[in-house]
Amino acid sequence: MTEQRQLVPAGQARPPFFVGVDLGGTNVKVGVVDDLGRPVSWLSILTETKRGAADTTRRMGEAVKQTIRESGVDPAKVVRVGLGSPGTMDIPAGKLVNPVNLKGRGWKGYHIRDRLKARCGKPVAFANDAAAAAYGEFWVGSGRKFRSLVLLTLGTGIGCGIIIHGLSIDGEHSHGAECGHIIIDCTGDARVCGCGQPGHLEAYASATGVIKRTEEALDAGRPSTLRRRIQKEEKKSEERRKGIPELVAIEAGAGDELATEIVMETARYLGIGIVTLMHTVDPNGVLLGGAMTFGGKESPLGRQFLARIKKEVRDRAFAVLAENVKIDFASLGGDAGFIGSAGIARLEYQRLK
Repeated sequence: MTEQRQLVPAGQARPPFFVGVDLGGTNVKVGVVDDLGRPVSWLSILTETKRGAADTTRRMGEAVKQTIRESGVDPAKVVRVGLGSPGTMDIPAGKLVNPVNLKGRGWKGYHIRDRLKARCGKPVAFANDAAAAAYGEFWVGSGRKFRSLVLLTLGTGIGCGIIIHGLSIDGEHSHGAECGHIIIDCTGDARVCGCGQPGHLEAYASATGVIKRTEEALDAGRPSTLRRRIQKEEKKSEERRKGIPELVAIEAGAGDELATEIVMETARYLGIGIVTLMHTVDPNGVLLGGAMTFGGKESPLGRQFLARIKKEVRDRAFAVLAENVKIDFASLGGDAGFIGSAGIARLEYQRLK
């Protein structure tokens, strides 16, 4: 759906309509979605966080109005906007607390929900971006036949959303489903997560973790075609490091032993974390999304990756959970955020009308 996005014509869409806004560190995706979760129109703008929170919010408000115009639907039938945002937040207050991926003026402590409402002229529902993506998968994606699910988004970090019987688990302090920070290693030399704490899942199974484990193995002299591939990259140092997980996938797909080991280790760590979530939440399914799924179900490597996760789960989980909880890839790709944000807005609209 991400590359070949299917838009439903306005005349065939079912009202009421909702706008989903997926705020990311690089881009903001905005789309009008009908009552059945089908995109009617869509656009993307640069976040440009360094220009400041107020400037980004102004442009998000303009993007909301533009995508409504381009949808062809009656603006009066667009009843609510949903905003999914990264970073720590206070959801009831509608403010960002300390969004580390949004760098620039005014983001810390910013009352983004009410500021966006003022800019676009529509009520705004506010959610964590991973929770919004999880709701998108639950509503119209891989989890649409489930009553409950966990979504792990694999990228620079590990995001998570938990949906139980149609409700997003946000927690008492808006920090529910921070499952990238569950502890999988309590030894004295555990890897340190980006949050500063040791032993977290994110330190091992995120793209950041893959980069560090790859660099350590190469520095230790492990033979691998990765060495040549990484050295050939002519990008700046930090950009080259960010590309390492993709190179690991390419070389693993070509049969390189070290690259394959890194992918399978990542799967093992994820399996350990997933078992903890299964024993805590007991969902119908666990879905894997984000940029680092090693090709997903369309790739032999992606299928091997998923199979290794399932093996770890079978070896560690209660038998009834290992047999009944479905583990699969998410299906909405980059659209999950704005579709799910629209879905969160729809939930709020239904509750309040």
